[in-house]
Amino acid sequence: MADRLNGKIAVVTGVASGIGQGCAALFAAEGATVIGIDRDQCDLTEEAEVQALFARIGAEHGRIDVLVNAAAFAVFDWLEDLSYAQWKATLTGELDIVFLATRAAWPWLKASGAASVINFASANARHALEGSPALAHCAGKGGVLAMTRQLAMEGAPHNIRANTIAPGFIKTRATTAHLAADPGFEAQVLAKNMLKRLGEPEDIGWCAVWLASDEARFVTGADIAVDAGATAW
Repeated sequence: MADRLNGKIAVVTGVASGIGQGCAALFAAEGATVIGIDRDQCDLTEEAEVQALFARIGAEHGRIDVLVNAAAFAVFDWLEDLSYAQWKATLTGELDIVFLATRAAWPWLKASGAASVINFASANARHALEGSPALAHCAGKGGVLAMTRQLAMEGAPHNIRANTIAPGFIKTRATTAHLAADPGFEAQVLAKNMLKRLGEPEDIGWCAVWLASDEARFVTGADIAVDAGATAW
């Protein structure tokens, strides 16, 4: 189906690379007007900057139909090596960043009358992967999962749907560097996957397209695993 998002105003954070970039490209191909945000345009951890940016977007477009919170930052390390500053930075980069953008967008999502918020949990929010030093990341993504269920409840009276996608291991610039640094890690990932391959940003993007479209109008408060079956064992 072409033009599944025709006429929709979509804001996508983290568009410079990875999942955000994949979502933005597919949204544009499906007819959406895409406003892409990355750290060069706005520090999404700074409340005043976020409020000002979304005020400008709202003033120009009058509404936001889709918000895709793909931007994230995390420090990966083992408990004994993880500093408190790194822990706090990860929670800011994975949890606060979603809160600030969603709160700033909320009046414009309400103005849509049929809006969709798409957040990203993770397979790590549901299982521990042996060999992965992801303590802070697991906590941050678990928080996004819980927060999104609450957003679904608060948004329902305004016809704002809120859902999470829980990706498995996706090949991005950052994860490719991790694979290069630890040659045995890919085998550990694939051992958990039913489908014996690593994911691509487009694999997540197509799920986001569906959640953003009217095809998913009855879907809210859901967490959709796109992880090659890693959490289905």
